[in-house]
Amino acid sequence: MLPVLLALAFAALAAPWCVRVFGRDAFFGLALVPAAGLLWVIANWGSTQQVRIEWAPEIGMNIDLRFDSLAAIMASLVLGVGALILAYCARYFENDEPRLGVFAGLLTAFACVMFGLVTSDNMLLLFTFWELTTVLSFLLVGHYADRPDSRRAAIQALLVTGAGGLAMLVGVVILGEAYGSYLLSDLLAASDVPTGTAVDVAVVLVLVGALSKSALIPLHFWLPGAMAAPTPVSAYLHAAAMVKAGVYLVARLAPVFSESPLWHPLVLGLGVTTMVLAGIRALQVTDLKLVLAFGTVSQLGFLVLLVGIGTPGAALAGMTLVVAHSLFKACLFMVVGIVDHSAGTRDLRRLSGIGRREPALFGIALLAALSMAGLPVLLGFVGKEAALGAILDAGNLTGISRILLCAGVVAGSTLTVAYSARFIWGAFAAKPATDGLGFADWHRPGALFLAPAAVTALAGLLGGLAAPWVDGLIRPYAETLPGEAPEHLALWHGITVPLALTAGIIAAGAAIFQYFGRGGESTRSLLGNADRVYDATLRGMDRISLRMTGSVQRGSLPLSQATILGTMVVLPAVILATGTRTGVELRLWDSPLQLAIGAIMAAMAISATVLRNRLASVLVVGVTGYGSGVLFAMHGAPDLGLTQGLVETLTLVVFVLVLRAFPAEIEESRTASFKVRRALLAAGVGVTVAVLAGFAIAARTAEPIWHLIPAAAYDGGGGKNAVNVLLVDIRAWDTLGEVSVLIVAATGVASLVFRNRRYGAAPRAADSPDYNPDLPSWLPAGRLVASEKRSMVLQLTTRLVFPTIMVLSVYFFFAGHNAPGGGFAGGLIAGLALTLRYLAGGRYELGEALPVDAGHLLGAGLTLAAGTATTSLLLGAPPLSSAIIEFTLPVFGQIKLVTALFFDLGVYLIVVGLVLDVLRSLGARLDMELGDTTDDESETATEGSRA
Repeated sequence: MLPVLLALAFAALAAPWCVRVFGRDAFFGLALVPAAGLLWVIANWGSTQQVRIEWAPEIGMNIDLRFDSLAAIMASLVLGVGALILAYCARYFENDEPRLGVFAGLLTAFACVMFGLVTSDNMLLLFTFWELTTVLSFLLVGHYADRPDSRRAAIQALLVTGAGGLAMLVGVVILGEAYGSYLLSDLLAASDVPTGTAVDVAVVLVLVGALSKSALIPLHFWLPGAMAAPTPVSAYLHAAAMVKAGVYLVARLAPVFSESPLWHPLVLGLGVTTMVLAGIRALQVTDLKLVLAFGTVSQLGFLVLLVGIGTPGAALAGMTLVVAHSLFKACLFMVVGIVDHSAGTRDLRRLSGIGRREPALFGIALLAALSMAGLPVLLGFVGKEAALGAILDAGNLTGISRILLCAGVVAGSTLTVAYSARFIWGAFAAKPATDGLGFADWHRPGALFLAPAAVTALAGLLGGLAAPWVDGLIRPYAETLPGEAPEHLALWHGITVPLALTAGIIAAGAAIFQYFGRGGESTRSLLGNADRVYDATLRGMDRISLRMTGSVQRGSLPLSQATILGTMVVLPAVILATGTRTGVELRLWDSPLQLAIGAIMAAMAISATVLRNRLASVLVVGVTGYGSGVLFAMHGAPDLGLTQGLVETLTLVVFVLVLRAFPAEIEESRTASFKVRRALLAAGVGVTVAVLAGFAIAARTAEPIWHLIPAAAYDGGGGKNAVNVLLVDIRAWDTLGEVSVLIVAATGVASLVFRNRRYGAAPRAADSPDYNPDLPSWLPAGRLVASEKRSMVLQLTTRLVFPTIMVLSVYFFFAGHNAPGGGFAGGLIAGLALTLRYLAGGRYELGEALPVDAGHLLGAGLTLAAGTATTSLLLGAPPLSSAIIEFTLPVFGQIKLVTALFFDLGVYLIVVGLVLDVLRSLGARLDMELGDTTDDESETATEGSRA
């Protein structure tokens, strides 16, 4: 399983490059990957295999894959139909199709995540793949991003299925905690099934996710809207892949939860309602894709109904129809794509005579449509016969329920026959009133264009003829449900009630088509106008959000801060007053020096509130930060103290850079007088933080974890500096998340400052038209600084000190695993060295000091940090775990290398890139705005030439 998943992922990553090199023919090569995966599924059919990769076992977050009978059925559809759709794309698209490489990667990635979804045993992993299908569907439906209808459809699909997925996540967590395991295999094997309100609510929430993904009423409307996507997307995602995820989940959980009190009312009620109402709507639209779309919604209601009944017979019939539906609906969508591609329209009112013009295409479509209608001798007929018999024999339903359910299915099946006939008539029949319209420039489809659709149509025919063989493939899953073994699949069971019902369905469906199926577009729908409800819901949410935002965010920074800080004071105080309290023992200080430092910090904080000089205020605030660093160091945390000091220094530099654009003094009109309320709020925040800290410390009853960290750091992470090992090993995921946020923040700030173009390395001194190499200077770009602002002493000092600081930076980087330092501290020191070069030589000196784009450094650092996690995983170790390598080198002696060093190197590069981005945006760009040196146009031209 894992090799198949990884091969699909690799193919998705390589797809853009393949399309760039081979053009649209690259789709044929990409199709070989899911085809090879299908061969693996066939070779292992009937076996049960499991794969486990530990990720976070304490919270149940492991990569658990399981291949069984149900996974085999779904995986064969995902991979088989996926391979055919990829081959179909090779002739559907032209080589000049925009973003074709990205499209190929996304479609291949969808096959990957769908395979991961149907083979996931861990429900949390399943949810991860579930949401990936939502995101990829959004990107694929919105492929034509320049079209408003595509953007709307993509957002609609994302919101509806994404909201359903979030509801499903809550249900998954409740079930996992109730069962004591997040493994589906444990749920299915549990002998003591938990009951109660919580479990019932969880089942409903999971069903909400499944029904939203499979587009059942009232969450059906996103699927017809998604027909704005390219036809291959409709043929795969909305026929054989994404919408089948909900059907799969219902089928997977039915053996356990079909007896839940809310299961049958939801699954059966919504299923039969969807089947009937969507079938009626399919007779009212004139776009061939919409006919198939509403037909898909109708069929999905039927499929969910069958797999949700919870009997072996219904499961066998349901999975047979799942296979049949994937084949005939993928085929019909491909046929529509061929018609649209060749005639330039999908409007059945304009199409006429294509059956005579393209008999091969007509034959392919007819086979698929007959299977959809449930006519002999196709697989759709076999599944429909089995479904009617299973409903009539469902022992877990009451007699009246069986009759009502059967009546609803008969009505829905009758409509299926009618809209199947409408599709064939609309696409291929000769219509004298419109003969010749819509395809004056008909492009005859080639054999390679027809082949994928032909394969799916013939598969539906062969499946019906070989019904006993299909029975042998699907029966193992059906027998996992409680109850008597179902009757075998066959084309002929004699004269039976299901056969009589089938004959009536065909006759009634033909009559409905004859009298109602040839009409034009109708806006009247029993489904209601779901799009209007969707739009009204979004407008209502917008109004609520605007009112909430307007009440608490009025553009006043003091008001916003007061709201946040007031909540911080009131909420903990109320909880502390009403909750359990423990005694607090306070020790004011360990040495008089702490008291002196605290007094200085307090004095500086008070000074910041009364000083009018902006720079002075920043400096006194900085003193409070340095005081915190000293206190950290005195309490045995030199690493923390070092980092605090470096961060405070860099923050001061950033403030100074920004303050250059402000007046030195705060204007008299902006000087705030003493505000009692603000003073009380500030005092309340300080007291709240101190009190909460005291109670938090006093609430500890177990041995503090820090007693174990030094030994764990050395034994597991190979380092004596517990702080650094925590950052790059024990809690490396936190660090990875934090540096990712840093990169996003840096990119956002720089993008705001660089209003036009922000990419490219900093300009070199020689790029300036004012550069004169004969002027005396200690720095390469120092000659470009105006003479009245040039300091030869600062330049000389910088030239002497810069190499020393960089060596110190490298030392802290390497020494950090066993002594104070590390990648973060080393990167900050290197950043300060770059800052010194900038202050001494101006913005062109940045290009001389580090002629690299800041974005490249940020990307390289993130790649190194994330690559460490991936490498560990590929080597069979937990992600971001460290390997210790010891060896001896001449001169150097014994060397101990910990692989966490590469993660730390990523952090180092990210910090350096962040500082460089800040210096370029808040420093160099501001220089340009203030008119210190070269104008904006020359800067932009230089950046463009270097980008």
